[in-house]
Amino acid sequence: MPHGLILLALKQDDGAETLGIKTASGVLDVARANAILNISAPVTLEEMLRSGGASALDALAKSADAPEARGALLDEAKITHGRLFAHPGKIICVGLNYRTHAEETGMALPKQPILFNKYNNALTSHEATITLPPRDVSYKFDYETELLVVIGKTARNVSETEALDHVAGYAIGHDFSARDLQIETGGQWMVGKTLDGFAPVGPWFVSADLVGDPNNLAIETRVNGEVRQSDNTRNFIFNPQVLIAYISRLFALEPGDIIFTGTPSGVILGMPKEKQVWLKAGDRIESRIEKLGVLKFNLA
Repeated sequence: MPHGLILLALKQDDGAETLGIKTASGVLDVARANAILNISAPVTLEEMLRSGGASALDALAKSADAPEARGALLDEAKITHGRLFAHPGKIICVGLNYRTHAEETGMALPKQPILFNKYNNALTSHEATITLPPRDVSYKFDYETELLVVIGKTARNVSETEALDHVAGYAIGHDFSARDLQIETGGQWMVGKTLDGFAPVGPWFVSADLVGDPNNLAIETRVNGEVRQSDNTRNFIFNPQVLIAYISRLFALEPGDIIFTGTPSGVILGMPKEKQVWLKAGDRIESRIEKLGVLKFNLA
């Protein structure tokens, strides 16, 4: 399991998406550092989670200031971000997981977690541009900033007290949604949430030890600079411990699986119909979660 690590994905000139380690001296390009130092640390987050290679990345991070590693250091402001996740085993999403969000959408409070899924085609990166489908496919686009839980150790029939021991870390995930497809076509939650690029994740993966309690993090969404959602994860109906314990009774959670834990109130769907102004091409979305940075993306 990783400790003391903040990781991001770099989009290389050849299109490869490889790990970077955020350090006080800059972003250490893992693939380049491997070549310079003749080592073989994991070059993707999914490889690290599945192989247990976090210790090699920790050793690399500690070598960032060494003279021989300087050729692998990058300025974070100048990098192009890749996808933190490209091939997770499972993308599990939780619906209606803040009381105020359930209330604003006129839906009953769930008695147990409501689970649905996204697919890998939806995954995209920090500073990505989501190309919206034609209007005759969908036009009611909505934002949903969410805490993303990243599984690092297999969990099967675990208790709530054991659950966080299986978490490698956290990131910001955005459950971008097409509300007309989700609601107006017979309750097609998956269809409304898994179009291409509808799951930006980033900018960082932060190991669990650096985050601490996942149930006390400020969470916010801004659209074109305007605050639309502002809440705290302490207002979960089902916190990560409950979710992991519940899901693990249904099927195993495995290293590299990710869980979108639900969004707070303030979504467009929850507004009176006369005030619903759906997202459109040209909008810029910012998702903020305390300790996890700011995930940004554009619509086109």
